Amino acid sequence: MLYRVVRGATSERVVLRGAEGLLPEFLAAAEDLVRQGAEAITTTCGFLSLFQRELAAHVAVPVATSSLMQVPWVQAMLPPGRRVGLITVSAAALTPRHLEAAGVPADIPMAGTEKGRELYRVLVRAEKEELDIDLAEQDILEAGRALVGRHPEVGAIVLECTNMPPYAAALQRALGLPVFDVYTMIRFLHAGLRPRGFPAP
Repeated sequence: MLYRVVRGATSERVVLRGAEGLLPEFLAAAEDLVRQGAEAITTTCGFLSLFQRELAAHVAVPVATSSLMQVPWVQAMLPPGRRVGLITVSAAALTPRHLEAAGVPADIPMAGTEKGRELYRVLVRAEKEELDIDLAEQDILEAGRALVGRHPEVGAIVLECTNMPPYAAALQRALGLPVFDVYTMIRFLHAGLRPRGFPAP
């Protein structure tokens, strides 16, 4: 695995300030990774869907900037009358621009973790250095329960934040719904890059 750290791309700047001024740095990082042999590019924040089109046009490999890109595919799998629901680290900061860039309907049922006790304070506001995993899980579970409470038509969940996959299993058990995240997106992407072989019997 190859990776590049984009200097200045703090969670607060990317989530709360729309990643302003960072596009050239991300383009340069993606270009450098491809030069090193990267066969695909992903990012570590769902809010970077804003750069999907530009990054994909800049490098000659597949680009998947955001777990939000799974929403149309998951929606197509659901029965009539059921919808994809979205859990994000910040519902207030996830704008129609972010959603449109990932092909997500503007009216998608959504819940954020801003009012939780841990995830938003640590990941976005950087109020402390260590994350309490149990409290973070509770933030996800509470957001999920609130989401389906307001929108009983939700038939599957997509998690926006790259830090949320460790809590996907607990959320699935609590809600009894399929849960998709950046990990499922990357596994899907990798399966295309490295298809499984089926030797002849």
